Amino acid sequence: IGLAACGTKSADSSTDSSSAAPVSSTPAKLDTTCNVYALNGPTGMGLAPLMKKAEDKTGRLNYNIATVGSNDEIVAKLTNGEADIAAVATNLASTLYQKTEGGISVLAANTLGVLCLVTKGEEITDIKALKGKTVYATGQGANPEYIINYIFEKNGLTVGTDVTVNFVSQPTELVTAFAQNEKIIAVAPQPVATTLTVKDQNAVIALDMNKEWDKVSDTQLVMGCIVARKGYIEENPDAVKIFLEEYAESVKEVNSDTDTAAALCEKYGIVASAAIAKKAIPLCNIVFEDGAKLKTDLSAYLKFLFDANPKSVGGALPDNNFYYEAK
Repeated sequence: IGLAACGTKSADSSTDSSSAAPVSSTPAKLDTTCNVYALNGPTGMGLAPLMKKAEDKTGRLNYNIATVGSNDEIVAKLTNGEADIAAVATNLASTLYQKTEGGISVLAANTLGVLCLVTKGEEITDIKALKGKTVYATGQGANPEYIINYIFEKNGLTVGTDVTVNFVSQPTELVTAFAQNEKIIAVAPQPVATTLTVKDQNAVIALDMNKEWDKVSDTQLVMGCIVARKGYIEENPDAVKIFLEEYAESVKEVNSDTDTAAALCEKYGIVASAAIAKKAIPLCNIVFEDGAKLKTDLSAYLKFLFDANPKSVGGALPDNNFYYEAK
């Protein structure tokens, strides 16, 4: 899989909140409804403080914000118009763009890499140390598999020859596997990776796979994003701008006050417990990235996925109309 022509990684990229909201030229408040849905887990974490504003009715829009447990629910709500804005995986955003014939736009990136290497009874300090080992993982045929394969390959390991990857269908299977084995290695997304260490005191997060990606790639991992229906954007341009300003503030709050954010994540069902959320947030790479940087980083990552498996992004790379530009 070649990445050389995909794009370049910005030197100033940060996991804190990679760009600040612009100085607002939009109304202070609008009497406009904004229905927002997010997947549970890292993709939805950046919304937690904004969900509190929605509950307290202190937001600048009339927000209805909810989290769901599956991609299918998000797809259904975007396609039937129930959702105006949604937080989804980037490859799903690309697939939806193809399925809706350009009916959605990506507004911002909200999550970079969320994968971690978790070990129990094994001392692993670098990827090369996995030679001859078996690694458990979730996400076969999806982002995790392609990321794992690429990182392993760039470290001289061929999956199936130098290292064995056993994929399981559900994260709960990883929890069971850790309980049943004295020695085990797994690549798991957050907050599952943190959950493994909370449930088993002998399990540790050995490597942040986002950092391992950075060592071997000149592109940015962009695993989560915010999308909106084109119809909503066209009918409510100021509302979209206000949402992005408030969402950028929300992301900043998550990264600067993890205690409060973790409690909100538990309250709104984004993560099972505040204790897990607090440990997971620093490893979830929650960001706010829009404009030209979004287009550069996300187009490069989608090209990587397309090269790995065109079906993973809906069979074709999205054109420039996929990327939102404020009017």
